[in-house]
Amino acid sequence: MSISRSTDLRVLARHEHDGPARLVVAAAQLGGPWLDVPARLARALAAAELAAAEGADVLAFPETYLSGYPYWLSRTNGATFGDPRQKEAYAYYLDTAVEVGGPEVRQLAAAASDLRLTLVVGITERSYGSTYATVLTIGPDGVAGHHRKLVPTYDERLVWAPGDGAGLTTHPVGPGRIGSLNCWENWMPQARQAMYAAGEDVHIGVWPGSARLTGDITRFVALEGRVFSVAAGGLLRRDEVPDDFPLAAELRADADPMPFDGGSAVAGPDGEWVVPPVRGEEGLIVAALDLRQVRAERFTFDPAGHYSRPDVFGSTVDRRRRAAATFVDDD
Repeated sequence: MSISRSTDLRVLARHEHDGPARLVVAAAQLGGPWLDVPARLARALAAAELAAAEGADVLAFPETYLSGYPYWLSRTNGATFGDPRQKEAYAYYLDTAVEVGGPEVRQLAAAASDLRLTLVVGITERSYGSTYATVLTIGPDGVAGHHRKLVPTYDERLVWAPGDGAGLTTHPVGPGRIGSLNCWENWMPQARQAMYAAGEDVHIGVWPGSARLTGDITRFVALEGRVFSVAAGGLLRRDEVPDDFPLAAELRADADPMPFDGGSAVAGPDGEWVVPPVRGEEGLIVAALDLRQVRAERFTFDPAGHYSRPDVFGSTVDRRRRAAATFVDDD
């Protein structure tokens, strides 16, 4: 595994195409100090500038890149009920989380506007005393999509609240439409079908960073949906854990120097690799996509069209935002 320690971002892989249905998509395979939002935001803004210089229309970031994935849970007995150090770790994590209307998102929106770029950004969203694994779609005109992960996976449920269907939608960018799901949401058949039925041409999966995971599902989604499938995976090194994190010593004793190794990739609507998974290096993968391939591959299979059989199978997607309480006041 090649481990790049350079702070200078670069393009790790590029796929070229020219034509009338061209959409340029980039995935930012980034690391950086874990739970250090200013440091990671600076990296994200630098990645946006590089992506724009490379002609990208869309730039995707890993799951919860701001502030970071809660990976301490699986390595420090996170489910130990009442453990005071686990409570301290959660409080630390909550303090580093990002609010959708906060300054970090405003800076990303300003960058998207200045660069005329659409950003798909994984954040640890803070709402009251809870966090969500959230993916925001931020276009040149501001926040266009706000999706909270439907089902946190396994030990993630200790710190992330379940989301709702409010963000299960797609967004027009150039000649196509993009949609996105968090990590293991990409394994959920109904969530995938909702995105296909909403008109996806490009499906973006955001991941904390695992080439072992993205190697299978990225190609499967592409072939099933007859879409371009983009995986954006992150990097994490054990020495990027902050000194003052309550369980820092345990995490730095981890035998794996790089718990998350990236795996960012792009697959075409025929299920073949456009850019195979890249691991262990920080930078961008950039792919100029020919969206005519999506139309061509749907000749034989279209899961939201001639292969959908709505007379046999029904699917209803509730896209209302859920809240703890609804308040009805006098005028």
